[in-house]
Amino acid sequence: MKTSLSRSQHLRIFIILLALPFLSGTQALGQVTETPAEANFTIREEMIPMRDGIRLYTLILSPKDTAIPLPVLLLRTPYNAERAAGDRSDPSLEAVLGTRFMGPDYIYVFQDIRGRFRSEGDYFMYRAPRGPFNQTNTDETTDAWDGIDWLVKKLSTNGRVGIWGTSYPGWLTLAAMRDPHPALAAAVPFNPVVDAWKADDWFHWGAFRGAYAFDFIYDMETRTDTSSKFPYDQNELYSWLLPRGALGTSLGAHLDERHEMWEWLMKFPAYGPYWKEVAADQWFESPERLVPALHVHGFWDQEDIYGSPAAYAALERLDTNNDINYFSAGPWYHGQHFEDGTVLGQLQFGENTAMHFREEVLAPFLRHFLHEGESELPAPVTVFETGTNHWLTFESWPPPVEEMQFYLQTDGKLSFTPPDEEDTFTAYLSDPKHPVPFKPRPIWNFDYTNPPAIKAWQRWLVEDQRFVDGRPDVVTWVSEPLTEALTVRGPVMARLFAETTGSDADWVVKLIDVYAGVEEDFVMSGFQLMISGDILRGRYRENFEQAAPITPDTPLEYRIPLPQVNHTFLPGHRIMVQVQSTWFPLYDLNPQTFVPSIMTAPDSTYKAQRHRIHHSASYPTAIMVYRDSNE
Repeated sequence: MKTSLSRSQHLRIFIILLALPFLSGTQALGQVTETPAEANFTIREEMIPMRDGIRLYTLILSPKDTAIPLPVLLLRTPYNAERAAGDRSDPSLEAVLGTRFMGPDYIYVFQDIRGRFRSEGDYFMYRAPRGPFNQTNTDETTDAWDGIDWLVKKLSTNGRVGIWGTSYPGWLTLAAMRDPHPALAAAVPFNPVVDAWKADDWFHWGAFRGAYAFDFIYDMETRTDTSSKFPYDQNELYSWLLPRGALGTSLGAHLDERHEMWEWLMKFPAYGPYWKEVAADQWFESPERLVPALHVHGFWDQEDIYGSPAAYAALERLDTNNDINYFSAGPWYHGQHFEDGTVLGQLQFGENTAMHFREEVLAPFLRHFLHEGESELPAPVTVFETGTNHWLTFESWPPPVEEMQFYLQTDGKLSFTPPDEEDTFTAYLSDPKHPVPFKPRPIWNFDYTNPPAIKAWQRWLVEDQRFVDGRPDVVTWVSEPLTEALTVRGPVMARLFAETTGSDADWVVKLIDVYAGVEEDFVMSGFQLMISGDILRGRYRENFEQAAPITPDTPLEYRIPLPQVNHTFLPGHRIMVQVQSTWFPLYDLNPQTFVPSIMTAPDSTYKAQRHRIHHSASYPTAIMVYRDSNE
């Protein structure tokens, strides 16, 4: 069984492992330890033994000339720990670590996880905890425990270790918290993969991110000591993938027994015991000890938008004194907290939000728990409010809020009151041969060594939604211009009443802020900003664990969780809701005819179907949000 990383994690390679020059994973120990004579740090390599005798490659960067024992900052990664060495010709530890430098009074440690690069053992993607899907005596929790134990016994430390990581390494950070070593004093899971079926890497509420999964699995599992790129015969993914039909069959033909994670995806297209076992928010029912944790989220995280709020919520219920569990969120793509946070796509935030977070939240949190209370703690919750572009602090997330609903009406109108008419609906034809692109074309593949591909992937959630204007398979409702500001915080839920002539369907719902026709920032005039949006595979309407056909020509209720928000709709702006049934090629095509598994659906089952979105007194489709209770 392999646990899977996603391209997201490739980004995390650059993000988490300092985005520094690639080093071969075959060097002997001692070949990365040379530093200039004037360097203010030393590099040490170790093969740290685990409880079963397997040794994990570990790179240790220690400040020189320190008179006191220091705490450790540990990153466990599948992305090559040697990257942390960076340009060893630079004598400055701060220059080597860049934005990950938290000060000269930490020991920075990077470790290849089991089976990756220079570590021994077999690699399993998202290795399940010991139990029914991992019948060995080790898992990522025990490996973290053993690594920390070695560090505090063999290095000159103050006995405190912090662990951090983005995406897959964020999941590894949560794994270390399951049964924490006594020396584990702080944890920072940035944008962690938490539940890869619900709405992180592999699926979103049953809809399969097949091309994304294929690209990453090929890269990570073809070889475990280096990166392997699939040899596409064209770069534009929409064109390449459209004629290929069911992805389990067409993409699976390019994989073999090495690509074990793909086999698990094909075996478990529905939710169930395996997905629950590797879901990090389900690990903390009754932990022996809570590790002080800072959960870091990006409101436009294109890879793992479910994870951080879910992990925070799972642990927050146990933090009875509200002094252990912390949450921070910014207006970021996946991993932007370690990059420049001034802009995202066309959005301008008025400051480097990522730097503000690192200096005002991250650094004080680590220093407080790793340097024995040396600094004041940040607030329990520090979040950036989009729309107004400023930081706020709260005691919990979400803060006190009041439920409100945006109701779909006839004639494409959206209002705050329920519809009073009967038998009203909006219809459209969804054709798998002509799917709605998830972003403006061209749509490149997920190649993290290609800057244009990276940039396009990072900004897709904030693309101007006017690119789908005029498509008959995208239906839209919009409010009147607002006369006063409206702030919404926390969870969003679409309550959709829909019917189809088919026996299966996908439902995509987008909540959009429509800017005024004339804005001070000229390029934002009329901009349609999706502040929250997601997809649900209709076969899982009643039970995520058991697919069932949809009854044709029957209005049915679908509850679709959308990503969390912290956003103000400004006066003069309008609120928009869009519904469609394809988001290609990020999500695979639903044949719209029920089959046992869409992974292997025959070509003959892909059919155009008529869909209806109801908005009547009996079937009041609405978006449920939470309004700031202080307004």
